[in-house]
Amino acid sequence: MEDTMLEYSKKMATAETMVYDRFRKKESLNGVWHYAIDQYDTCISGKWYEENYYDEGGNTLPVDYSFDEWDKMNLPCCWNTVDRMFLLYEGSMIFTRKFFYVKQKQDERMILKIGAANYLCRIFINKKYVGMHKGGSTPCYFDITDYLEHDNRIIIQVDSTRRDEQVPPAVTDWFNYGGIYRDIELIRVPKIHIRDFQIALEPNSGFQKIRATVRLSESVSDTAVLTVEELGIRQEVEITNGRGEVVFEAVPALWSPENPKLYDVCVSCASDHIRDRVGFREIRVKGMDIVLNGKPLFLKGVSCHEDSAIRGKALSDEDRIENIRNARELGCNFMRVAHYPHSERMAQLADEMGILFWEEIPVYWQIHFDSTDTYKDAENQLKELITRDYNRASVIIWSVGNENNDTDERLKFMGGLAACAHNMDTTRMVSAACLVNYAKNAIEDRLEQHLDVIGLNEYCGWYTADLKMLPELFENSNPQKPVIITEFGADAYAGLRGTITDKGTEDCQAFVYEKQIENIRRISYIKGMTPWILNDFRCPRRTAVTQNYYNTKGLLSADRRHRKMAYYVLRDFYRSI
Repeated sequence: MEDTMLEYSKKMATAETMVYDRFRKKESLNGVWHYAIDQYDTCISGKWYEENYYDEGGNTLPVDYSFDEWDKMNLPCCWNTVDRMFLLYEGSMIFTRKFFYVKQKQDERMILKIGAANYLCRIFINKKYVGMHKGGSTPCYFDITDYLEHDNRIIIQVDSTRRDEQVPPAVTDWFNYGGIYRDIELIRVPKIHIRDFQIALEPNSGFQKIRATVRLSESVSDTAVLTVEELGIRQEVEITNGRGEVVFEAVPALWSPENPKLYDVCVSCASDHIRDRVGFREIRVKGMDIVLNGKPLFLKGVSCHEDSAIRGKALSDEDRIENIRNARELGCNFMRVAHYPHSERMAQLADEMGILFWEEIPVYWQIHFDSTDTYKDAENQLKELITRDYNRASVIIWSVGNENNDTDERLKFMGGLAACAHNMDTTRMVSAACLVNYAKNAIEDRLEQHLDVIGLNEYCGWYTADLKMLPELFENSNPQKPVIITEFGADAYAGLRGTITDKGTEDCQAFVYEKQIENIRRISYIKGMTPWILNDFRCPRRTAVTQNYYNTKGLLSADRRHRKMAYYVLRDFYRSI
């Protein structure tokens, strides 16, 4: 069986096969799909996708599937939320449907995009294996032109099995939703098309220069034309061997949470035309400050999972807008979207609504730091995230992981990821959510040398029950870079009251927030905070009666209707600064 699966681990979709697709015309394959659970991966081992119904003599053969008579499921979705029977199912599920294809232009290429499928997905079209993708939170793209006919059957195997060697590994602190939970789309592009386009304010240019990069699908030479009509810009970009870069003078209005100004940017090359809505800003570390557009700022933030009590990870735009609005009403100018890449729509909405983002890949807890394959998986997820969201002004920090013990293997692994992020993007900061050095009760981690900003998860008053250790932690520390307290908090069952020492009550949670804020506000090297977390979310590890399989550290209940006491404590603090 392992040898069989190896054959279907080839033709991998990666960051290199991504196609710039924002505002391109798309044809949706969302909607009704037939599905079946396939615990033993028989679709692959038994080659169901070949649809062999007859032998060479024309005799009918027995088959173990009936694609068009299977039950139906509306995609995108998380199957765990569709039927209680699937709530805890982890493994393979097969999805299939038919669609028509009519060629519109002679040289067009058809790209299949799957916004996210957790964790492995394999694509089959018209009895042929197309390719696969690894990673449950980033998009994948397949050129399916040569597989298409007029009538087409597509089969997608999605495997949500948790594995130690994956990123994230087998044990996390959130729910392992399975399914294709973001859009499934077809995109028509010309044979030679713009594969990637990046644009940003040039660092240290006095806010007066813009750098743009264009990458084509083939190694040809040509001239692209970039226009920003509102700024009166028409700039030619010389393309050599499929790639071109230009730096030009411009004085755009600077994007910020207070003024989320976006410009329509258009690029054309040969017969391809793309556009984007882009904000221009400069974010950097200066000394011990985080500086946005030349001005120091304190990142008033909150952490956020991609989790709906109704839809799991398959959020709607209304859910995403509600999350951002809840953060803004809390007084936030910043959100840590953890612990994996959220939908690209989150950063696009953040650009429009004016809030800063920390984006993260799920290098979480006990990763196989000594595994070359695991590193390649993590690095590809990072590259896919940066490629996808490079043009989003709201994204100011790439995070290479969360809560990993400081070992030599981990230092090499995450140091490599930090170097990758710096090499791909000089316009943003790189960080990671580190642990306290408990032996010294200090902010100390060898990974700091690879980071621009130190993220710190500390749970004084909760897992570290003695709150006296909090001021000692800050006094024992002498970081040489700005620090963001990326996690602190306490569980609270919505509506449950008690004393400040009654764990699980809103009173206890509010007290922890009060003590945290009392200490954090006096420490000059702390330049931001993202308490854990905006709202309660599903987690199989949480079995207490006041949890009921939810992490209840949310400032809001899981349905976002109830604001806990700590919400107001944090809101009042943010309003005071």
